[in-house]
Amino acid sequence: MYMKRDTIGGWGRPRLVVARAACFAAVLALNGRCVPAQESQAPLTPPAEHDVRRMGNVPEAAAPPALPPEEIIRKFSQKEDEYLAVRPTYGSRKTIRVDEFDHEGKLAGQFLQVTETIRASNGQIVNKVVQHPQSTLHFFTLEPDDVKELDRIPPFPLTSSQLAKYDLKYIGDEQIDEINCYIFQVKPKGVERMHAYFDGIAWVDAQYLEVVKTYGKWVNELGDVHVATMPFTTFETYRENVDGKYWFPNYQRSDDTLHLKEGDIPVRLVIKWTDFKPLPAAAAAPSPAPATAEPAAPAKPQS
Repeated sequence: MYMKRDTIGGWGRPRLVVARAACFAAVLALNGRCVPAQESQAPLTPPAEHDVRRMGNVPEAAAPPALPPEEIIRKFSQKEDEYLAVRPTYGSRKTIRVDEFDHEGKLAGQFLQVTETIRASNGQIVNKVVQHPQSTLHFFTLEPDDVKELDRIPPFPLTSSQLAKYDLKYIGDEQIDEINCYIFQVKPKGVERMHAYFDGIAWVDAQYLEVVKTYGKWVNELGDVHVATMPFTTFETYRENVDGKYWFPNYQRSDDTLHLKEGDIPVRLVIKWTDFKPLPAAAAAPSPAPATAEPAAPAKPQS
């Protein structure tokens, strides 16, 4: 029986060697594969320009997939519907880390926060702080509301209700760890001022037709959408197979640059989700006590 990997990427970094940021930032290698980079604690270095081809000039896929692209898209969007509905019923531990690097690529400052999604005693689902925010950042400040804005990034952008808003094009195949994947380019058909749309790439498991990785940004009529006061716009998101049924995001990363008068400061955002487990069911409200009949008033004495 064919067995799928339980994760696309592990805790520290994805097991797949992370491709250079510029490669996944709407760039494909000439042969349809992305050019890998060496693992490093510093920001990833873009590949030489002659090693890549911009997505705007993507050639036609060398060969069509085994299934019609429309059928693949229909099936993986239905899976996305399922994941979107089920994800709120699972708890997990979430680590948010923001790194600043100096001009030599060494870590210069860091923000770290750890929370856990649990069901409280009152039945509500809450994010419990496991490790309070710690920050040694030098060049920008993260407020609690800024961090909460990260929760607004849609984890499943290609649900069936959203497909009509996008043009999806099959552009090739690639192996992500042990999983053979179809690659789809995703472009919004139009943009609006008040709504953000995904613009990027999706990797789909070729056997089970499930999205296992995405890379892209969110755009609207004004351009690239930023998260609160942070500079990050483009996100690489790996997923983990949970309970053998659902592919939930477990690793999200974005590299960018702060342009300051002191110079350009490379920064990196990493979000990790671990310890997925179903949340306990909310306790049933106690049944109201049966109403008791009031005693009859005593009879009025006869005069």
